[in-house]
This record gives sequence, structure tokens and C-alpha cells, in this order.
Amino acid sequence: MTRRATVTTRHGDDESAERVAAALRPDNTAEMETTTDDDAVRTVIERDSTGGLLSTVDDYVVNVRIADTLQS
Repeated sequence: MTRRATVTTRHGDDESAERVAAALRPDNTAEMETTTDDDAVRTVIERDSTGGLLSTVDDYVVNVRIADTLQS
């Protein structure tokens, strides 16, 4: 069974969201998809195990915080 998480973060405006998404996409694996919608960045992550999903989400959240800090 595949596990799935969707992480949505808001970044103030469209331009900020695009910059954050652009910083995140190079680290995405084949099981991750990052999109933007207005001021939001949305990433869907799929993994085969709960532990793998938790680990990936944890790493992703750290990367979002860094990208958001650096883009502003």
C-alpha cells in the first residue's frame, strides 16, 4: 500500500511561492510533485512505508523553512 501526504504552505504572494517551489523542486524524487497556486506551494509525497513517508516529510519541511527564509 502506498502512503501519501500533501504539504501546503503559504508564502505571502505568487512570486514568493514560485521562488520557494523552484528552490524545492531539484530535491524532489520521482514520487514527489510540487505545484503552486496563488500564494501557496503544494507538494504531494508518496512512499511505500509510513517510516519513509515521515522521514521525507520531515526533510521536506526543513527545506521549506530554509527556502522561505532565503527567498525573502
